Amino acid sequence: MTLALPAPRNLVSAIVVSSRPLSWVNTAYPFAAAYLLSGRSLDWRFVVGTLFFLVPYNAAMYGTNDVFDYESDLRNPRKGGVEGGVLDPSLHRATLWAAWGLCAPFVALLALGGSPGSWAVLAVSLFAVAAYSVPVLRFKERPVLDSLTSSTHFVSPAVYGLVLAGARPSPGVLAALGAFFAWGVASHAFGAVQDIVPDREASIASIATLFGARATVRFAVVCYLAASGLLLLGAEGPGKWAGLLALPYAANVAPFVTVSDAASGRARAGWRRFLWLNYVTGFLVTLILIGVWLGL
Repeated sequence: MTLALPAPRNLVSAIVVSSRPLSWVNTAYPFAAAYLLSGRSLDWRFVVGTLFFLVPYNAAMYGTNDVFDYESDLRNPRKGGVEGGVLDPSLHRATLWAAWGLCAPFVALLALGGSPGSWAVLAVSLFAVAAYSVPVLRFKERPVLDSLTSSTHFVSPAVYGLVLAGARPSPGVLAALGAFFAWGVASHAFGAVQDIVPDREASIASIATLFGARATVRFAVVCYLAASGLLLLGAEGPGKWAGLLALPYAANVAPFVTVSDAASGRARAGWRRFLWLNYVTGFLVTLILIGVWLGL
């Protein structure tokens, strides 16, 4: 008996769709910004690290998620486009091998150019990527831990950039990382609200299925406000004004504080705005970071 392999074109297409190209920058940018702001130049570690967190990291993170969330995704109306694909079961095994295999050479190169501290951070980052979706661990089905793990997916590249560059984080940097983490927790929690119905139909637990739509949205608002306060009070120089950029996120989710579980799908409109808000915010954060870099 021979094993039928998926056509290369189908596999590549599946990996690209699953990797959420619209969100690639959300993991590559934190690493690149942290590495450069630590005083490093555009060296080979910057290039390899940025490319790794741009494509392979997202392919592994979201590809693994789409493989093990197949049953839930079948019931989810937002799957099948920029927010993730519904992977045909015939592609599951090949997707996992290809996505994680793509990570391997990048991880090897980064390990050669790193230190024990950077190895530890990268190991935690990759563990969080796998643990979120794989059976047994399945952190995405452990309410609250799901949001904490998801936030780790986006904050850990920044931490890795700092450690790889040999930086000693100041109180301002720690405040920025704390604010970023609070932003990530809020974003995951709000994103889970729109999936309450399909997740419950598939018997998948999440922070939103546990607390319900209203409480979860309110929790997201509080976390966004906490992120804003951490930066405004803890950051130094022009970096503190990035705290104001968390307020539009709070305003974006606030209209859904009274949404019911049955109508939780309405939160998808806020999630779509969130995806585009990231690009506007990213542009403004870039301007602020340039000011910090130039000492303005």
